[in-house]
Amino acid sequence: MSAISLPKLPAIASSPVAVEVLNGLTERPKTLSPWLFYDEAGSRLFEEITELPEYYVTRTERQILAQHADEIVAAAAGGRNLSMIELGAGTATKTGLLLNAAVGLQGSVTYYPIDVSETALEEARTRLEEELPQVTVEPIVADYTEGMRQSGASHAGRRLVLYIGSSIGNFEPADAAHLLAKVRGQLHPGDGMLLGVDLVKDEQTLLAAYDDAAGTTAAFNKNMLVRLNRDLGAGFDPDAFAHRAVWNANHSRVEMHLVSLAAQRVRVAALDLEVDFAQGETIHTENSYKYRRGEAEQMLSRAGFRTAGQWNDDRGWFAVYLAEVE
Repeated sequence: MSAISLPKLPAIASSPVAVEVLNGLTERPKTLSPWLFYDEAGSRLFEEITELPEYYVTRTERQILAQHADEIVAAAAGGRNLSMIELGAGTATKTGLLLNAAVGLQGSVTYYPIDVSETALEEARTRLEEELPQVTVEPIVADYTEGMRQSGASHAGRRLVLYIGSSIGNFEPADAAHLLAKVRGQLHPGDGMLLGVDLVKDEQTLLAAYDDAAGTTAAFNKNMLVRLNRDLGAGFDPDAFAHRAVWNANHSRVEMHLVSLAAQRVRVAALDLEVDFAQGETIHTENSYKYRRGEAEQMLSRAGFRTAGQWNDDRGWFAVYLAEVE
């Protein structure tokens, strides 16, 4: 009996990026997880998206926080010293509003931003320490739940977990509920969570936010292919794919896809893998769920939180919830 020679793959083949690509591009339909967006270039492009006229999400939430930050922080602190932990902080462009309110309330505050992008966290720390010297910034490069365990937030005071920016909408409903329950399991009575949730609105407004006239969101979506070329030696031609945003009313979500413009075969060298695409076949790269009124409160309740406050913009496009652990 002769020995079977198995292909020898490079070490990168066992990395999280490689595992995600192997699983996602051999599925039907093809998918890639949105966390692959956020390399250095992708993080920069997303910051550009948040400033686009069509992308109401960041602007609307910022307006809510600017108007109600003092009220939110006072309610979360409950008369005790408050520290803040932010999940998926990025460059923390809106968080300064809450930190400034905490400084006004208690004189100083410790802030633990958690993100997979070290570059974004360093940018956040540099800016915040210049603007608000009373804030101690302790960045944590990690995913959400691992980062929470690494934080040194004191149990003597109260912790407020910030999960703003409607990031919860990127999770399937069951996964979103599981994430909230997991966060709840690492908190103590009196601790809280500030949750930003994008609400259902007209289809035209929703689609414009994810398919802007300048093409920045298209570049953001295609940058995932650029990353795979760099990290895994893949042979994607980004110009051979088109960006597509779709409103899926049945699932209450905006979907982002990369559409193959022709029949093509793409090799991923690090995986010794060849992937065939039919013309018009898509890679599903992101879902952004939009919540109807009452759904977020129900999800928080099932996760073990009590809703202690809610703030909306004048148009009712976005909601910020303060949830507490009893």
